[in-house]
Amino acid sequence: MSPSLEEALSAAPSVAAARTALEEHAASVWIVGGAIRDALLGERVADVDLAVERGDEERAARAIARVAGGSAFTLSEEHATWRAVSPTDGWHVDVAALRADAIEEDLRARDFTVNAIAMPLAGGDPIDPTGGAADADARILRAASERSFEDDPLRLLRAPRLATALGLTLEPRTVELARAHASHAADPAGERQFAELRGIVAGRDPLAGLRLMEGLALLPVVLPELETLRGVVQNPNHHLDVLGHTLAVLEEWLGIEADLQGFAGDLAGEVESFLAEPLADELTRQGALRFGALFHDLGKPDTRAEGSGYVTFIGHDEVGAQIIASICKRLRTSRALSGHLQGLALHHLRLGFLIHQRPLSRRAIYDYLVATEPVSADVTLLTVADRLAARGEGPLASPEMVNAHIDLAREMLREALAWHRDGSPRPPVSGDELADELGLSPGPEMGRLLEELRAEAFAGEITNRSEALERARQLR
Repeated sequence: MSPSLEEALSAAPSVAAARTALEEHAASVWIVGGAIRDALLGERVADVDLAVERGDEERAARAIARVAGGSAFTLSEEHATWRAVSPTDGWHVDVAALRADAIEEDLRARDFTVNAIAMPLAGGDPIDPTGGAADADARILRAASERSFEDDPLRLLRAPRLATALGLTLEPRTVELARAHASHAADPAGERQFAELRGIVAGRDPLAGLRLMEGLALLPVVLPELETLRGVVQNPNHHLDVLGHTLAVLEEWLGIEADLQGFAGDLAGEVESFLAEPLADELTRQGALRFGALFHDLGKPDTRAEGSGYVTFIGHDEVGAQIIASICKRLRTSRALSGHLQGLALHHLRLGFLIHQRPLSRRAIYDYLVATEPVSADVTLLTVADRLAARGEGPLASPEMVNAHIDLAREMLREALAWHRDGSPRPPVSGDELADELGLSPGPEMGRLLEELRAEAFAGEITNRSEALERARQLR
């Protein structure tokens, strides 16, 4: 084993904990898969996978958890896999039973050669029956066998995820095999597909990952809704078909991510913290916004119409939200993520309608924030990428209109972030006070009054309790 490989593994707390916990049994425990791959590729090793003799996986995981002061639990009874988690450093160790009678056979049955390398936990030379170390050195992603994709179709999506995450080039025969089995890419359970898609879209280079999906003929199988955007011609405000525009929106958003200061100015730090917030399904708001960019125009093919020589997509926001709901159901995402992505599609046109009302009144700002809650800040950011990606010759694509939209988005973003940070404003009086002063009973009428008072307080039209009560009497 090369010194650099040993050094990289030894520096990982997960490996150190496993070696301490399993010292007496280390001869029949192997480090496998991603940890060795990452060490060979110069990536930081955090989590680690271990292979053990069948029946030893629970004992090994619990021993590692004790050393780490953490917990152990089963990940998959079907695949005899347990996980030990460190509560302090955040790493985990997955312990799985050998999938064959010998470690060499286990490795040959794995997905890609760079993942089919093992080494004894106690140290020693790597076991590399498929030439994975050489492929790692050449930065090549190669199927471990001719049956790789047939044995597990999820590997079809794993290929573009790993290639883009690690900067690897797919080997030509692997491309042939993937294309030959592409029709089975949607066979795995929806949540397994989504986990790979999440790695692509929220990963290092989502555009490259999507191009690889296209090249491997996976896009029409896994995300047919995106494929239907191809060739859908738009109006003069857009220079690309809907699929091209969608990818351009994602590209523009990635540019904003990379230069928040350039767009958000003094809000850049707050925007960065906002985007880093965990949202749902192991996605941050930033990752979810990337999915929002991909999905925001999915309703256009079903709503395209031509009148007087002009193309329209009236209602594509609502239709798109319905399509997103069906995608999320198929991929078994959480309701929280589904609702969030639907909200981005449903509201992505709203800010553009306010351009001609500038400067906005406080009441117009309030109405926008209420209508778009809880995705107000997220969708405001999305509209910037959407507008920047529309580079046609129509009036909405003129530099003046684009700049006006960006200026308005900056203004609205400040309000939306404050709303998100501080919570929605409360009316100057409570329902109990309205009941006492006006003799109102709880119900729709009280709710209507409280909402109007909240809006007027936000707009600065009322400033205290007495004004609020007087206004409530007027509104009855």
